[in-house]
Amino acid sequence: MRTIQFREALREAMIEEMQRDEMVFLMGEEVASYNGAYKVSQGMLEHFGPTRVIDTPISELGFTGLGIGAAMNGLRPIIEFMTFNFSLVAIDQIVNGAAKMYAMSGGQYHVPIVFRGPTGNAGMLSVQHSQNFENWYANCPGLKVVVPSNSYDAKGLLKSAIRDDDPVIFMESELMYGDLGKLPSEGYLLPIGKSHLIEMGTDVTLVSFGKMIKVANEATTVMKRQGISVELIDLRTVRPLDLSTIIQSVKKTNRLVVLEEAWPLASIASEIAYQVQKHAFDYLDAPIQKVNSLDVPLPYAPTLIEAILPNVAKTVAALKQVLYLT
Repeated sequence: MRTIQFREALREAMIEEMQRDEMVFLMGEEVASYNGAYKVSQGMLEHFGPTRVIDTPISELGFTGLGIGAAMNGLRPIIEFMTFNFSLVAIDQIVNGAAKMYAMSGGQYHVPIVFRGPTGNAGMLSVQHSQNFENWYANCPGLKVVVPSNSYDAKGLLKSAIRDDDPVIFMESELMYGDLGKLPSEGYLLPIGKSHLIEMGTDVTLVSFGKMIKVANEATTVMKRQGISVELIDLRTVRPLDLSTIIQSVKKTNRLVVLEEAWPLASIASEIAYQVQKHAFDYLDAPIQKVNSLDVPLPYAPTLIEAILPNVAKTVAALKQVLYLT
């Protein structure tokens, strides 16, 4: 096992898949000569040349459309958004183009394309650069949505996303690019649509994904010190959603808390809560609790950011609430 950064795991995944399949290429703003805004693609231009690592103008609508057309003609593009906030400029191409092409063509055209880049809060970047759109894209049939929480998952899931014949939204975090993780030397794949049971428990189920897993891990440790056994599930992907693992866990623990960075209305947490009450209502011993960001745009001031975002204290409070300890 090796210890490498999150960004390096992503880079390895892209390099291995580009070496494996000459149809794979990377395109986006500053991915080539600048080595990527977050240095994810460092060295790839020298390795593969300018026809496979392509710098684009600041025109998400344009290069997203080019990528979709390339995918329809047999290539396998990786489209990098400098931040998924900027993907809104191209959302018509993603939702009305990539996601619907297989259905509109009667199965004649697959769109094997990956849209990847950072999501959510990344510090003091204010309202237009700090948003979560996982639930937006997960709402759209035809898209798969992957949100890894660590280096190991990032590499295995990105390799699977690149090989997938349908469009995949692959959402990372700027605050995780420097995180260290252990990876095997040999290549590997992780299945899209299967969650990871991080820790087994008996008293309450805690479900989360992405960088919120860091918060969930800390909250689980706090509860363990107080004698509470938390079963922690990392979704890994939010579409398709691994509901069976969640429901099986709730049937054992009888309590559920869902932790998510996005705004509360129509969130992934809301969908999980609905599905669990539908399929495991008789097993619940307490109302399901959600921990989301407050329902406001995220400002610049660090004190307000701390007040708005989910954190360990809020998560512990929710866990205690479903256990009737508060």
